[in-house]
Amino acid sequence: MTDKLSHFDAEGQAHMVDVSDKPVTDRTAVAEGCVVMTPETLDLVMQGTASKGDVLGIARIAGIMGAKKTADLIPLCHPLPITKVALDLTPDTALPGVRISATVKTSGQTGIEMEALTAVTTAALTVYDMLKAAEKGMRIEGIRLVTKTGGKSGTYEADA
Repeated sequence: MTDKLSHFDAEGQAHMVDVSDKPVTDRTAVAEGCVVMTPETLDLVMQGTASKGDVLGIARIAGIMGAKKTADLIPLCHPLPITKVALDLTPDTALPGVRISATVKTSGQTGIEMEALTAVTTAALTVYDMLKAAEKGMRIEGIRLVTKTGGKSGTYEADA
């Protein structure tokens, strides 16, 4: 199995992949997830009355910061020159909760998927932190890669 996993060498030891011979390409990744909560907790978000302040604004900044810190958090990730991080946090009464989407871009020799996933995860954890005084039973769900473009493997699109 280790011959198919690039983060293992011939002896099965974990290592950082050498990408020095790979061409620089434009790369984009989009990830998504959500925080499920009661309608009453979602009302705090939508009315802007959460005790810690602007839940969506703070979570958006946290997601951007999370994307930028990915290489510090995930041991074998390469530090990348991120050229764009955009987060969309949308209250959804049908969920009920907050839907989160992150788009991250770079021009580099390796993919940006982990940065997009880290952005969504960090934003979701921040939503939880901002609202935990009101509801401890919130759930963070559905974090996944939606699309990725660029690089040797080309385009990936998740099933709907």
